[in-house]
Amino acid sequence: MQNAKSLAIYLNHPTCSVDSVNGILTALSSSYKVKIFTRQKIQEGFFDDVEMVIFPGGAGDASVFHAQMKLNIKDIRQFIAKGGKYLGICMGAYWADAYFFGFLKDTRVVQYIKRPKTSVKSSYGTVTSIEWEGQTNEMYFYDGPTYLGGNFKKVAVYANGDPMAIIQGQIGLIGCHLESEINWYAKKGIRPFWHQGKHHQLLLKFVDDFLNSDPQLNLF
Repeated sequence: MQNAKSLAIYLNHPTCSVDSVNGILTALSSSYKVKIFTRQKIQEGFFDDVEMVIFPGGAGDASVFHAQMKLNIKDIRQFIAKGGKYLGICMGAYWADAYFFGFLKDTRVVQYIKRPKTSVKSSYGTVTSIEWEGQTNEMYFYDGPTYLGGNFKKVAVYANGDPMAIIQGQIGLIGCHLESEINWYAKKGIRPFWHQGKHHQLLLKFVDDFLNSDPQLNLF
């Protein structure tokens, strides 16, 4: 860990929730140094040693974004402009879109449940079939997004073919919750689909590959 890269994770429960942050820590903290920040103003130089900023998932309306980010949005945009990378999971993926951080080129982030031929029709915690790099997995889903328009690398797709996980330049977005932990699967109907930590390994590989790749689209 002495020479491990540093990640910064945003926490503001329930919008970017404790459960999601804890799952990300479980998946990544053995390989990366992790810093947590909140809606409070970050200290000068906070991002100096950070390779990637992570915005996790949670409950709530994306409209809370501007109130939560008003003290730090300039610093985060400068971090990306200087070559830092962004990972958004569920809510954090929505926040990459034009109305929020505005990090995407010609791509819109929209609700999967409102798309044609979706496997999930309403907003609730469940699992859904995902093809991740050619392998089918039942992944935890709670009103996550898909992505329309523009150019990006597809890492995973939903059952209807819509992209679930993508990389566009310095921006990585994931609609499902690979960071989910066993307590997320308490409901009888999804209990058998607990992934035994396998999805944590997929998230770790996604982050490893993303950090070790050169952006193919310069966003700024």
